[in-house]
Amino acid sequence: MKDKKYNHSFARRLTRWVIIVLLIMMAALSYLIYATLTSVFVEVCGNTSYSNMRLTGEIISNQMNEVGVAVKNNIFDIERNLGKPDEMQHIVERIVSQNPNIRSCGISFIANYYPNKGRAWCPYARRVDSLKIVNETNSIATNNYLEAEWFKEAVAKDSVYWSKPFFDSHYTNTALAAYMHPVHDKDGRLVAIIGADLSIEFMTNLLEKQDKESTENSFIIISQSFLLANDGTFITHPEKKRILRGNFFDHLRDADNPGLTQQVIKSMRDGEKSHYETDKIILMDRERSYLFYTSIKDTDWILTVSMPTISLDLMGIVVGIMALFIISVILMVTFFVIQLAIKHMSKPLKQLATTADGIACGQLDADLPSIESHDEIHMLRDSFENMQNSLARYIEELKATTAEKASIESELKIAHDIQMSMLPKTYPAFPDRSDVDIYGQLTPAKAVGGDLYDFFIRDDKLFFCIGDVSGKGVPASLVMAVTRSLFRNISAYTQETEQIAMALNDSLSNNNETNMFVTLFIGVLDLTSGHLSYSNAAHNPPLLLAGEQVSLLPCDANIPAGVIYSWEYTEQHIQLNGGDTIFLYTDGLNEAEDINRNQFGMDRVLQVGKTSINNPANLIKAMTTAVQLFVGEAEQSDDLTMLAIQYKQQ
Repeated sequence: MKDKKYNHSFARRLTRWVIIVLLIMMAALSYLIYATLTSVFVEVCGNTSYSNMRLTGEIISNQMNEVGVAVKNNIFDIERNLGKPDEMQHIVERIVSQNPNIRSCGISFIANYYPNKGRAWCPYARRVDSLKIVNETNSIATNNYLEAEWFKEAVAKDSVYWSKPFFDSHYTNTALAAYMHPVHDKDGRLVAIIGADLSIEFMTNLLEKQDKESTENSFIIISQSFLLANDGTFITHPEKKRILRGNFFDHLRDADNPGLTQQVIKSMRDGEKSHYETDKIILMDRERSYLFYTSIKDTDWILTVSMPTISLDLMGIVVGIMALFIISVILMVTFFVIQLAIKHMSKPLKQLATTADGIACGQLDADLPSIESHDEIHMLRDSFENMQNSLARYIEELKATTAEKASIESELKIAHDIQMSMLPKTYPAFPDRSDVDIYGQLTPAKAVGGDLYDFFIRDDKLFFCIGDVSGKGVPASLVMAVTRSLFRNISAYTQETEQIAMALNDSLSNNNETNMFVTLFIGVLDLTSGHLSYSNAAHNPPLLLAGEQVSLLPCDANIPAGVIYSWEYTEQHIQLNGGDTIFLYTDGLNEAEDINRNQFGMDRVLQVGKTSINNPANLIKAMTTAVQLFVGEAEQSDDLTMLAIQYKQQ
């Protein structure tokens, strides 16, 4: 009767709390939908646009940099061979042939620099296709470039810069931009201008691909991207007739608010990153659109993306209706399902509790309930069975060892099982929580080892640690077990990591006649705020994976626990954002050796962290695979322990 009342009360309490939480979520979601959904989608689309524009800008900038580097790498050759005019043609041909991004290249010398070559002489080469390079020195020499505005501008500037986009006589349908670099003689006098032409066609294709992918991914939002010169001239455009002929600023000036339009044009010219809602963009044939823009690195060009306002509004309505519908269905179904599920789950738990009482009284052969489901309760039942078998086997082996003085190999196996059972091994560790994901793995070098890790949650705070005991084998495993127990006991009374470290150090230092010590990293993560406080006792600094950035967590210099009594440890703090991951490890990772005694090293650890999926289980699996491939057939020289914690609260 008492058990039935307890189960009924538990089911009701859990159901009540689930319903309350869902109601709060629905109320909050409704408020967001009706109050701020449109602005949120504008911000999201803006961030996505800026991210895409940043990646696109980097691609454009990288290709332009490749052209600049190709020219700079040959400047020394040009200036060294100024006394050999015939060598100039070979240099420009080499620049064009070795750099597929360069359409043409020429060295325009000042008037009468080579009298025997004529007043104006320009060795020139252009690319016809991927294999054919044409030498047109003679035809260029007849062209009086000395009077051209671009040459006068380049001579006056006498510096490195990108020219304004233009149409060349050889590429009438493709806009080009030239990288201009001055050439000086040994006395520092300007003698020539070398220009390398880059086709802008790849930029047009790149932006068209970006718009297509954006439309396919969103199904609703239709975007159009284009690249502008600082004066508003189209550098790229889906309609090729507008390239270098149309002006985007002229379309903006037709808007209803000329004053605001001038501010936007100034902001775009100044290289700022922002967005603007315009009443009318004739170019896009839309009445209302959002305009996002930013600058291209190392140029005064402007990358712009336009999106219709109606698509963002429609997206907000669709998502809002779907969210409300899903929450409503969950609320209706939850009440009827939750009590049945809890009662069904509670029955085997009650049977397991009865069996556990029998085991505690020494009845190691007590019958365990038969559980058909393959969930956490089934795992718990298997754990009880493993515990029964392990205890029975341990007792029998202990008797045999005492009576016959047999080999201790079986004991070490049991010790390994017991040691592993002390560590968390059920994953996901907290299936009822969505704010944290955690995964750990320990691989001892011998039957038992001195590495440890542990974690638990108290008062919405995740307490965790990782450690490495000096030495290996049974002595290290005993210190490991003591350290893990001390961590659990001390952490139950305080959340200050330096207090945990100092108390643990004092306990290990007291009567430490074997002079064994343990390196430790202790952390407490507030799951409601993402605030992480930690103390490091001479352990390897963990990795912090924040988005695409991977770095070592800064750690103060401290001594290992168990060395000096009453040592005062320091506490450090850091703020984690949603999706950030902390990766902890022992030196068995970075110091893993192959058959030639080469170490795995921190560079490889950081590289695997950068290329792995930002998920604790996948991260550790990727790190394990990388170490195994590196070590090969070499014997494991040290315990290898890894623990990854991902904070998922937004």
